[in-house]
Amino acid sequence: MVLAAGASRRLGRPKQTLVLGGETLAERAVRVAFEAELSPVIVVLRGEDEMSARLLERGCVVVMNEQAEEGMAASIRCGVERARETGVDGVVVMACDQVRLRAEHLRALVGDGGRVAGSEYAGKVGIPSYFPAASFGELLALQGDVGARGLLRGCAAVVDEGLALDVDTEADVLRGRRALSPARTGRAKSCADG
Repeated sequence: MVLAAGASRRLGRPKQTLVLGGETLAERAVRVAFEAELSPVIVVLRGEDEMSARLLERGCVVVMNEQAEEGMAASIRCGVERARETGVDGVVVMACDQVRLRAEHLRALVGDGGRVAGSEYAGKVGIPSYFPAASFGELLALQGDVGARGLLRGCAAVVDEGLALDVDTEADVLRGRRALSPARTGRAKSCADG
């Protein structure tokens, strides 16, 4: 479940549509989720637009959060309600702005599908995180502009310090571009890259 309905207040423009490494942040998160063989991939958006159409074409389940102004809890509730309808065993909650997230990390989170697992970086445990279906009631009870951090206390954790880089400011955009540059990712630059 990719949370992409935030207002991006600190950045001052929608981070979901920000292009880094040749794809939008929302599309990058979706790609990584598909590479991790997570299914279905549910994307929570603020409203219908060109982005929602592109994500539908990629095979995502797109959900509109009509209470997006409330904050992250509303997006989590919206996505979990849709996930529960599909009958999944659990849900990975992820943001669209962690540019160093890899499929291997997501697979490690769901390794033991019966337990809550979070990602450890910068001295804390946060998202992406995995919640088995038994946790859905607690996720649906979340309120306000807070995520599920309280539900991650004492949970299993998969460490990846690279996840500390999330895109919230223009300085983060520059760091994200550097992190995804062909020299750092090992990807050969093509003519299409400019």
